Amino acid sequence: MGFPSVSLGAPIAKRLSKLEVQIEANRCLNCYDAPCIRACPTGIDVPRFIGRIATGDLLGSARTIMDANPVGASCARVCPTDQLCEGACVYNADENPIRIGDLQRYATDWAIETGATLFTAGPPTGKRVAVVGGGPAGLAAARDLARIGHAVTVFERDPEPGGLDTYGIVPFRLPAEIALWEADQVRALGVDIRTGVAVGETLSAETVLAEYDAVVIAVGMGNVPRLGIEGEDAAGVWDALDFIRTAKSGGDVGRLGEYVAIIGGGNTAIDAATCSKRLGAPSVTMYYRRGAERMTAYDFEIEFAKVEGIEFRTFVVPKRILVAGGRVEGLELSLTELSGSARPLPGTERVVRADTVILAIGQARHTVLLDAFGVTRDVNGIAVVDAGMRTNLPNVFAAGDCMFKPGGTDAMVVEAAQQGKIAAQSVDAFLRTEVR
Repeated sequence: MGFPSVSLGAPIAKRLSKLEVQIEANRCLNCYDAPCIRACPTGIDVPRFIGRIATGDLLGSARTIMDANPVGASCARVCPTDQLCEGACVYNADENPIRIGDLQRYATDWAIETGATLFTAGPPTGKRVAVVGGGPAGLAAARDLARIGHAVTVFERDPEPGGLDTYGIVPFRLPAEIALWEADQVRALGVDIRTGVAVGETLSAETVLAEYDAVVIAVGMGNVPRLGIEGEDAAGVWDALDFIRTAKSGGDVGRLGEYVAIIGGGNTAIDAATCSKRLGAPSVTMYYRRGAERMTAYDFEIEFAKVEGIEFRTFVVPKRILVAGGRVEGLELSLTELSGSARPLPGTERVVRADTVILAIGQARHTVLLDAFGVTRDVNGIAVVDAGMRTNLPNVFAAGDCMFKPGGTDAMVVEAAQQGKIAAQSVDAFLRTEVR
């Protein structure tokens, strides 16, 4: 692995002891038609993997998890389990659900630490599939296609695979080595992961279409868009993803100063805020244009941020960034309407101290790449697909954040993995019925 190991302090999740694992595992009732399975987007057989932990079969437990979710080790750390499996647990009636996420982490950690072989590739089919993008959706698609027996090549523009899991989530939530282990599980099936290759730039879409029988586009989303306000080009203004990536890889983020302002209300904004705090910024404040109930960050992330000392200001929108000597020195904000429209209210402007401003207001779409493949997209730049992740082209499929619809749950890592699995099934069906 070429990615440096950086922790930035203690991890959020505390590992269960062996005694705690046994207590939790033996609490499971193995419910008929278990609601925890139905609540998991990838359909992990939760009672089965927990039961195997209880009997000491950690290999079987890890296989059960990873069979359903190719990025199950990452999801054990980043999934909003209180909204998914644990939220559906029958023990919620007593407000004491089984700690499913922690048990999932225990089993997958065992697989990582022991170097266990979980799966093997299927008999070669003679078909070749290209996967564009090596994030959760792309790895999930590649893994399942390889298990069927198709020859798969993943094209990833970054130096390492894993996408957002590797580069865009703070290490105290998700260490890079976890995401890279999941990528190694895919490589072990014979998948050729070619990093440093930007399809549409260093390799044309036409070449990919000509050389492969099918293509899965799983490129996620791009950089944080600009606000379009005065002062954005000053030193001390960051794209949140670039900031997290630099910090996670051990790079130099420079002088943050005493006051850090985060613009946005999603999980990436939370990560940028908590990362800033752990890098030593005394005062970190998140500014969000609507009410707290409209923030897209997970509840457990918001609570964690509060514990870390992050402050929140809602119903405010930035108007300009104040600059002195080429560097940020303040932020001018306006109040917004309480209706949630996010329209600024005239005459409510005020200036707050800011030495660093980090933008986390969503991500741009890879529309140029979709256009290069000839994939139909909507007005928001989202790839249009059917229930099987098929685009308008018979041999091109799309999965993950490139088809994420604002307001949905698609942006969850676990949802991206499930979409990759569905795309793999559809690709296989297409290749088996294809007449050449």
